[in-house]
Amino acid sequence: MLKAKIHRATITEANLSYTGSLAVDEDLMELAGLYPYEKIMVSNINNGERFETYVIPGERGSGDICLNGAAARKGVVGDKIIIFAFAYIQEDGNEQLLKNYKPAIVILSDNNKPV
Repeated sequence: MLKAKIHRATITEANLSYTGSLAVDEDLMELAGLYPYEKIMVSNINNGERFETYVIPGERGSGDICLNGAAARKGVVGDKIIIFAFAYIQEDGNEQLLKNYKPAIVILSDNNKPV
């Protein structure tokens, strides 16, 4: 199931020299319920690229969304992306659990502030 989504984040930096991952403002990570080193899928709205990586905390309150390592080839500063995290949900025969399930959805403004 979809655990969390950060929708329309704007890439603020792309750092090819970093060893990998996507840095996300720590405030945004907390708002979406993302953990450091959690596996994520990223979809670039501008060019259609999709890739998997892991998330690391960026500077709190900065609005930073930084593609690092090989991911830096998947977008450029100013591109809009969607960040997805998924989780396994054990229903244990409780179908109502799945019917009532809601992921955390964080929609961002052009300057990466929650709207």
